[in-house]
Amino acid sequence: MKIKSPKDFWSGLMFLGFGLFFVVWAAIHYQMGTAVRMGPAYFPTVLGGLCALLGALVLFGSFAIEGPPVPEFSYRPLILISVGCVLYGYLMKPLGLFVATLALVVVSAFGGHEFKWKEVLILYAILMLGSWLVFVRGLTLPFPLCPDFIANCPIR
Repeated sequence: MKIKSPKDFWSGLMFLGFGLFFVVWAAIHYQMGTAVRMGPAYFPTVLGGLCALLGALVLFGSFAIEGPPVPEFSYRPLILISVGCVLYGYLMKPLGLFVATLALVVVSAFGGHEFKWKEVLILYAILMLGSWLVFVRGLTLPFPLCPDFIANCPIR
């Protein structure tokens, strides 16, 4: 059997692996329950099973359908997006939601193949508005909005 689509092969293998891992992990550590009275393992098991099924479909399709080769791997996006997420976590409490989200978006955007300030700032504005509406207004989570050194945050 020859792999005709390497991208599909590796992504199918990844989905299959993650799905089976969560099915087994949930079955070992939690009680399953029933469809009427779901236990804590029910959702991870069902989601893992669907993920494994999707992975198997994609994996077997990689042997039948011709696809493009896997491009050369670059560590830059992986590193910069990870750094952006870590910065967000560390900056949230002392600098607030606005500055932490700005750091996340700008640092992660440098991981792409092109960087345009206009697009990055538009993305930041949309993400910031959505985060504020969902988490601060909708769910009323106590996220700090402004940095600690600003005594009275003008945005409440």
